[in-house]
Amino acid sequence: MPVSTIIAPSDLQRRVREWRLNGKTIGFVPTMGALHEGHISLVAAAREKVDHIVVSIFVNPLQFGPKEDFGSYPRMLQADIEKLQAAGGVDIVFAPIAKDIYPEGFQTNITNTAIAGILCGRSRPGHFDGVLTVVGKLFNLVQPDFAFFGKKDYQQLKLISNMVRDLAFPLTVLGIETRRESDGLAMSSRNLRLTKDEREKAPKIFAALKRLAEAAEAGEKDVAMLVKNFENELGEEKAFRLDYIDVRSQDRLDAFSGELNKPAVALVAAHLGNVRLIDNLEFSAP
Repeated sequence: MPVSTIIAPSDLQRRVREWRLNGKTIGFVPTMGALHEGHISLVAAAREKVDHIVVSIFVNPLQFGPKEDFGSYPRMLQADIEKLQAAGGVDIVFAPIAKDIYPEGFQTNITNTAIAGILCGRSRPGHFDGVLTVVGKLFNLVQPDFAFFGKKDYQQLKLISNMVRDLAFPLTVLGIETRRESDGLAMSSRNLRLTKDEREKAPKIFAALKRLAEAAEAGEKDVAMLVKNFENELGEEKAFRLDYIDVRSQDRLDAFSGELNKPAVALVAAHLGNVRLIDNLEFSAP
């Protein structure tokens, strides 16, 4: 069955209402397009859980800062639709226009003061307000039973999970493991903007994360030492400009006061040329 492309929110709501009246379950995969195998893996996970799948493609202006890459962010709607068609199982591609998501006079935002300002939020003020606001609105439009997000955007996943809990959205958020290229690089739409030389260097981020996790699982509990070793390793490649490397608790993204004492996640953001790459790796404390 061909994928239906819907632009108008009212048309989407009408289709969703029909499914609900027929007792069908709905899965939702929100994206900004430029789809890759990581996105397709979210669709595959949804296919195993629900009767109908909605994928949104919307480059959200609210989550880009004034010096960020909103204008150059890749937009390839037709190619994305063809990928979803080939993957199968997707019922609707929701591709709204900005004025329908943010009509004239729009002034309501969702924020999180607890963890939106750490990690990526520290260098991208307002970014996660934009993410939470658009995702909250999309949840209201799609009315899903399950929403699927990749773990690559770990902080985003935690923020959205907390929003769903705190605001009592009637749905379950599921985090899906990061899909990687054969050399370990986390799949990302931004990888398309790497030069050939940068693409060859980019996997060093994940290699350094793996060594950090291996050291922790072998008994190194000193968070400062783990971070320092990562900085030294990545610093050997002068092309990288490190934004942050941090080790936080998996459950609440709390900072450790000295030593690891619960399951942790190492999170990193680094610039390579003009591209900002993020990645993370979960691991257990010894």
